[in-house]
Amino acid sequence: MRNAKHFIIVAVLIVISTIILRLLFTWLLALPVAASAQAEPIDNLFNAHFWMIAFLFSLIMVIMLYSAAVFRRKPDDEEDAEHVHGNTALEIGWTIIPTFVVIGFGVWGAFMLNALTTPNPDEIVIEVVGRQWSWTFAYPEYGDFVSTELVIAKDQPVLLSMNSEDVIHSFWIVEFRVKQDVVPGRTTELRITPTLEGDYKLRCAEICGLNHSTMLAPVRIVSAEEFDAWVAEKMAAPKYADMTPAERGALWHSAEGFACAGCHSLDGSLGAGPTWLGIYGRQEALTDGTTISVDDAYINESVTNPNAKIVEGFAADVMPKIYAESFAEKEAEILANEGVEIDIIADLIAFMQTLEE
Repeated sequence: MRNAKHFIIVAVLIVISTIILRLLFTWLLALPVAASAQAEPIDNLFNAHFWMIAFLFSLIMVIMLYSAAVFRRKPDDEEDAEHVHGNTALEIGWTIIPTFVVIGFGVWGAFMLNALTTPNPDEIVIEVVGRQWSWTFAYPEYGDFVSTELVIAKDQPVLLSMNSEDVIHSFWIVEFRVKQDVVPGRTTELRITPTLEGDYKLRCAEICGLNHSTMLAPVRIVSAEEFDAWVAEKMAAPKYADMTPAERGALWHSAEGFACAGCHSLDGSLGAGPTWLGIYGRQEALTDGTTISVDDAYINESVTNPNAKIVEGFAADVMPKIYAESFAEKEAEILANEGVEIDIIADLIAFMQTLEE
């Protein structure tokens, strides 16, 4: 009876400690608002882990502290305590029970992953491109326009088809819970069904270079009516043939184009590369001690062979060596779609010439 009393007290203390710790976790480890259908099952798995962590910590600490307080040696007790060499039933129990718990969590996670990756018959495709250090989103089912913000209608299942132009990035909107690496040379997929209208932020969750922390993009979840209006506005945008070279150059500089803005500011601030404010015709000191004038030839060379001449204060191997090929592909696409020949480097030069200090 006396031993039963200790077991009851310890059991009650473990329950109390578990509840207190779980409440503490709710405060310290509060999850962000859930804004997707995928968030609920993931949160349920998180909560189960939190309860398990609280219980296991309480189980160990309560027994240890209770034993130290209640069964401590009395001041006048000089006898040896009972020698215990093991308890076979206890050892089997603490081996088998955790094994089944771990297997249970694994099965739970496998079923959940299968549910999260199963195609939805009503889903639309959005093509995501990550590059140092920006995101773009193409909507092939709505005229294939490109946007620098991710806009999705509430309750609309979406398949994100993702590629990287340079290094490994990682697509992560914390309120949606799901996350997926974006790998060069390979298409990765992520399924999302947003459930809460609002403004969110897309982050890159994989360290991807100098300006990794700035690789952000706005995300808007809107009503179906707002989404249709936004699509109509995007589709009404002027064609490349209707734009001036400088206007196209501004587009190529932005994240909707080739994301030059990720490295080259327009306001004089320094980034991974020199600012474009007042750049055309400027004298630049190079790392080899020479000076060069920023003219058409220098700009062409800097795009096609970015390591040929490095401006003092900046590093080599920061600008990707893919732009000559990327520009050629885009020029061929515009020629096929609109029947007009353009020169993207010439557009960029025309845009630079408008950026006077």
